[in-house]
Amino acid sequence: MQFLFADSVLDVDRRELSRGSETVAVEPQVFDLLVYLVHNRERVVTKDDLIEAVWHGRIVTESTLTSRINAARKAIGDNGVEQRLIRTIPRKGLRFVGEVRQAPVAATPPAARGQLTVRPLPPGASRPVQ
Repeated sequence: MQFLFADSVLDVDRRELSRGSETVAVEPQVFDLLVYLVHNRERVVTKDDLIEAVWHGRIVTESTLTSRINAARKAIGDNGVEQRLIRTIPRKGLRFVGEVRQAPVAATPPAARGQLTVRPLPPGASRPVQ
């Protein structure tokens, strides 16, 4: 599944984030944080929600959480001042507020997957022996 927003594509199956035509390198926790926020964009996500979903309940410092949120914002071209896509709701949590479209991942043609395409031979022709 792909999530398209602003100039970004979040490809959940490939675990890739792209902005424009460039792939953006993000840490696994930052990627998971983005996916969780986008999946739950209809509601405010609390700090406890994020810790459970991304860190599986492990103890996380406030600075770690803040740094991952900042990294997620930077990766998608947002920041803590504008908050165009990830909005902080004071004393409540975070909410992904960008407009999101979902798209299934397009099937990759066989040639692009490294598979050869065998074309039928014309009548009377034979393949060379290797």
